[in-house]
Amino acid sequence: MPTDRRTLLADAAIAVLAESGIRGLTHRAVDREAQLTPGTTSAYYRTRQALLTALVRRLVALDQAELQGIGERTPVPRHAEELVAGIAGLVERRLMGEGRRRSLARYACALESVRHPELREILVARENAGRQVVQDFLAAQGLPDSESRTVTLLTCVDGLLFDRLVSGGSVSEREVRGLVMTALR
Repeated sequence: MPTDRRTLLADAAIAVLAESGIRGLTHRAVDREAQLTPGTTSAYYRTRQALLTALVRRLVALDQAELQGIGERTPVPRHAEELVAGIAGLVERRLMGEGRRRSLARYACALESVRHPELREILVARENAGRQVVQDFLAAQGLPDSESRTVTLLTCVDGLLFDRLVSGGSVSEREVRGLVMTALR
């Protein structure tokens, strides 16, 4: 459990957003989720926009930490099967439990960023060790423009994740394999 009050509130806001959607994201709902006295959230984040911005910053920090950790623990795959297994594992984590909650919040924030460019700036994809593993693998396969192909592959994976998140389905390793093989072609 986070010891910093702002982090605790941002984590509670992620949970509220995932469970109740953007309309359910209120200072009172965050207070309840964090099990704090009414008015605590508004004392730290005076406006709804300030709360939403804090939520997005925390979400990005959690995602970046996860992807950085994956990349640091994972050597560059030697074969497409290893890359497929790694991507499939990430997708599975993002469809279940805390990963599902963050995924729901992430997509809600992405939609909200259409109307709030300051959120879009925070949500912009960043370099991290996980992304670098994919790019290094594609480069090792001798593919031209591995950077662009990495973006394409990860965008396709993101689309598959979104589709399964909203449909309640799962992602098979066969589907992930198809995306990776398309990037390799």
